[in-house]
Amino acid sequence: MPKQKTKSAAKKRFRVTGAGKLMRRHGMKSHILEKKSAKRKRDFANEQPVAPSDVREVNKLLGRGS
Repeated sequence: MPKQKTKSAAKKRFRVTGAGKLMRRHGMKSHILEKKSAKRKRDFANEQPVAPSDVREVNKLLGRGS
């Protein structure tokens, strides 16, 4: 049976921590930045954990588990 391929889009968007937690980048950071405060833009830079309801689907896209 052939190997399961990882979805390229998911590979670029999600990161797995050493503890196995899934992290994602924050949205709202790419345009219309003038009206956003510096603090808000700084906070966008930090990675967020993937929502618990989405973890199963993201794991599937990354080819982790079943």
